[in-house]
Amino acid sequence: MLYKFKSKAAGDLIMTAPVGDRVMKLVGREPAAQGIFLPVQMPAAIAALEHAIAEEDRARRDAEAEAATEGRTLPPPKEVSLRQRAWPLIEMLRRAHAADHDIVWGV
Repeated sequence: MLYKFKSKAAGDLIMTAPVGDRVMKLVGREPAAQGIFLPVQMPAAIAALEHAIAEEDRARRDAEAEAATEGRTLPPPKEVSLRQRAWPLIEMLRRAHAADHDIVWGV
């Protein structure tokens, strides 16, 4: 399954199911084939994603600091970070909220 987010305020955004499911869970939603973000829900979704990104960044910094004290270097992350994955959706949420437009998927 793919998530294809659509809004009149921004271009379409496509996410694979694993990434889309993770994002949905982070914003407090059950993964679903169809859905909608209303403008009133967008600030909370943005805040939840930004909080999760900050936590992931903090965990990486802590791991790097611990490795440095042990005299080793962490390898680069094997996966694309949440910051990189969620940024397009955060921008879409911001634009849609500013324009008072919904974001839908699966319709």
